[in-house]
Formats: sequence, structure tokens, C-alpha cells
Amino acid sequence: MRAARSVFFYLFLFITTIYCGVCAYSVYRLTGKAERAHGVARLWARVSLWLAGTRAQVEGLDRIERGQPYIFAANHQSWFDIFALLAVIPHPFRWLAKEELFRVPVLGLAMEACGAIPIDRRDRHKAFESINQAAERARRGASIFIFPEGTRSMDGMLQEFKAGGFILAIKSQQPIVPVSISGSHKVLPKAGDWRIRPGKIRMTVSDPIPTEGLTVKDRDRLMRWVRGAIRKHLPGSEGGVVPDNPDTFQTA
Repeated sequence: MRAARSVFFYLFLFITTIYCGVCAYSVYRLTGKAERAHGVARLWARVSLWLAGTRAQVEGLDRIERGQPYIFAANHQSWFDIFALLAVIPHPFRWLAKEELFRVPVLGLAMEACGAIPIDRRDRHKAFESINQAAERARRGASIFIFPEGTRSMDGMLQEFKAGGFILAIKSQQPIVPVSISGSHKVLPKAGDWRIRPGKIRMTVSDPIPTEGLTVKDRDRLMRWVRGAIRKHLPGSEGGVVPDNPDTFQTA
């Protein structure tokens, strides 16, 4: 039964991705506004969750202000994280996403329409160019979403963070918002069973952490604080074993 439902999901995901991708690109070409294309992406995400029998639940949205640009940083358990975040985060945002995704037909065009920024993780120079581009967009008022682990977790457990996203946040001087994602690994893990397990994805939005006045020298301290804030809202089976130091973060 689960296999049949999963086949049904993948078939309709293929169809809805093409349809919504074309719509998002068309909307952007007609309006010139990535926010409108992002609205199409939100619909695609909600339909995808519904098809998979999966619900996304979020707490802490009252901690973020409408109209304020942020750098959102979340742990990454499954590609269902994409659906869940698009479906429930009310802020239009741009993904900082691996370059390979932009080569996928239709999906790549849709991502460009939504303002996503490609990053080539194999080329350090190009990666920093992407970080600078994302920081500039954030300074101009766009919210950016990053996965500091760099890739999905194999076992659902929180991994070490990479520094690039925190350099982006510091260069943008915009607040960074930790987002804890729990349960998506059970819906669809990175490796192993391809079948979808209907379930619930829980997300918690923590208080924004200011970056104004920070320099690149503060990146490791900021990284530890954000990782600690994300880990705080994860169960023990997902929180990892590396100790964090989330006491008091001072910007001065």
C-alpha cells in the first residue's frame, strides 16, 4: 500500500512540478516580481505535502516581523524540508541552493524565477561570489534561506555546520533566524527506502539573532549560537552529539 501511494506521489509530483514550474516562470516574466513566482512555489509545496499525506506544523512565527528581511538557517533532514518550509513560512524568501538543481529542466527556470541563488560548492571562488550576491540581495531587503549543514543528514541527526552561510549573514548585517526541523527524515530519508511515510513535520522558529556590528571574525561564535538554538528544539535522536555553547550571544 505504501509503495503504491509513493508511486502515485512521484507521478503527480512530476506533473505538478512541470505545471507549477511553467506557471512560476510565466508569472515572473509577466510581472518581473520574484515574490509572485514564490507564491506559485508555495502552492506547489502545499499540494506536494497533501499528496504525500504529510502535515507541516510550525511554532514561533510570532518571533519574526513581516517586511523585515532575514537570513533563515535550518537543519536539513530530507528534501521534504523544502515543501514544509515553503508551505508555512509566510516570508517570501530566496534559496541559496546547489548549482546542480538549476540544470534540471523546468525546475531550474522556476528556481531562477523565484530568485534562488546558485552556489557551486566545488569551486571556492564561485561559492564566495554567490555568498556576496546573496548578501547584497539581503541588504536590499530580500530574505535568504540557507541550510548550514550543506547537505541532507543521512540519519536525521544534526550535522556540523559550514561557515559560508554565516559569512553571508554577517556581510548582510541582517538578523539570522534559526529554524529547527524535526520529523522530515522519517517521511523520506536521504538514503534507503524510497517509499513515502505519511506523517508530521514539526518546525520551530527561534528568536532572530542580530548580526549588526559583527565582522567575519565573529563567524564561529555566531555559528555555534545558531546551531545551539536549532538543536534546542530537536529531540535527542536528532540533536547530534557535538556540544554547543548557546549561553548568551553578545553583539558587542
